[in-house]
Amino acid sequence: MKDIRKSAVVILLAFVVMTVLAACQGKQDDSPAPTSTASTPASSSDSEVIKEGTIKKDDNVILKELSFVYMDHNIALSDIVDDDKLEGMLGKAEEKKSHTYSANDGTNMDPLIGFTENQYNFPGLVIKTINASEDKKFFIFSIEITSSKFATVRNIKVGDSVEKLKEAYPEGYLIGNGAPEEEDVFRYEPVNYVDFMNFHIKDAKIESIRISTLLY
Repeated sequence: MKDIRKSAVVILLAFVVMTVLAACQGKQDDSPAPTSTASTPASSSDSEVIKEGTIKKDDNVILKELSFVYMDHNIALSDIVDDDKLEGMLGKAEEKKSHTYSANDGTNMDPLIGFTENQYNFPGLVIKTINASEDKKFFIFSIEITSSKFATVRNIKVGDSVEKLKEAYPEGYLIGNGAPEEEDVFRYEPVNYVDFMNFHIKDAKIESIRISTLLY
């Protein structure tokens, strides 16, 4: 009789344990799936300007805007370039000038002491580069366009009218009194007031385009 009672107790305990386990499993199945607390990378905004070639132009709205197009090439501020790369895109320069800033060079550019600036003169185009302080690479900091062969990414060229310019760059503004017979500058500053594009206006037409960044 005792053996029968022991068996009944064991069976009852096993039943209770199985019931409890089933109930716990049901609660786990009904509970909402855990949400990940890992933060997702923030998408790039127009105000994030990555300098000195650390990000591709295609992923950087600002640098892509501050560029010009020639044949199949897009050339922008902060592009890392050398003689061979520029020659491959634009042909051989008519003239190249080079200057290394020093304390006694008469330029009064103390923040640039030790930096070397190169100037490449092409027909209707002048490109200036300077080397970054941490390495020997040269990046573009100034582009001066005086020929209609070179267009901005919004297809604005030397010789275009002020009306067409304003339509293409509604974010820009005139510096000057805006009189058609006088010279003015139409300025386009995408975000940071450091990188900019100036359109020199004369007789209501674009005479030259300057794409530049402040070095200090």
